[in-house]
Amino acid sequence: MNMQSVWVLVMIILTQLSKSCCSSSLNSFIYVGCSQLKYNPGSPYESNVNSILTSIVNSASYANYNNFKISLPGSAAGDVVYGLFQCRGDLAAADCRQCVSDAVARLGATCTGASGGALQLEGCFVRFDNASFVGVEDKTVVSEKCGPMVGEESDVLTRRDSVLSYLGAGGQYFRASGAGKVQGVAQCVQDLSVPECQDCVSEAIQRLRAQCGSAAWGDMFFAKCYARYSQRGYTSKTENDDEVEKTLAIFIGLVAGVAILVVFLSFLSKALDHKGGGK
Repeated sequence: MNMQSVWVLVMIILTQLSKSCCSSSLNSFIYVGCSQLKYNPGSPYESNVNSILTSIVNSASYANYNNFKISLPGSAAGDVVYGLFQCRGDLAAADCRQCVSDAVARLGATCTGASGGALQLEGCFVRFDNASFVGVEDKTVVSEKCGPMVGEESDVLTRRDSVLSYLGAGGQYFRASGAGKVQGVAQCVQDLSVPECQDCVSEAIQRLRAQCGSAAWGDMFFAKCYARYSQRGYTSKTENDDEVEKTLAIFIGLVAGVAILVVFLSFLSKALDHKGGGK
């Protein structure tokens, strides 16, 4: 293997590892829900579902939120489909599109034939249904998780309370806060009004405190908003990213060793050929 081949191999593998590092946390699964009502394969409703999911992915190329109402020509009143998507407020456009694209693919595979479905990933949220839900506040709990308990006097809880207080102060659809190692995020779906958003987040935080108590981390997801806190962080790299970076470092070290060996053997081969030609 010559040096050019070695470095081509290096670039290919580094590119793949880089993609894995950047996308792993954003695509982490949080929850999914599918409607029990089914539609008939090949029906106008199925065409409308496919159309709205395509529109969602396309729209994510230039926006972090949008909602749709689709009824293709020939569709009956009962075939109208409503849908929306929203990315986490701190995502770049490319990350938003990738997350939404993955979410739509997973939602389609999980809720095959269902008239509605909702899926939340770490970085984005996608939902569609045959009944209009856009602009309707919904504080139904769809996912709640709490980490291990820590001491009541722990500094983590003091910082947690500070973070949650900031998140509950309101003002934006996406809110992020940090105190030491503790980070928190809260977000509403942007079809809500500002007062509805504040009401939703406030209740999510209230339930988060009540349910998780002195837990080291906690998640409270409502249908239209969520509040979370953790020492692991949400806007920085995750433990999975750390593992990828460790793997990447080991790989680079190995490749560097191989490259040095190739250079040495190439030099040695040329030296021997030169010596042989001189006899």
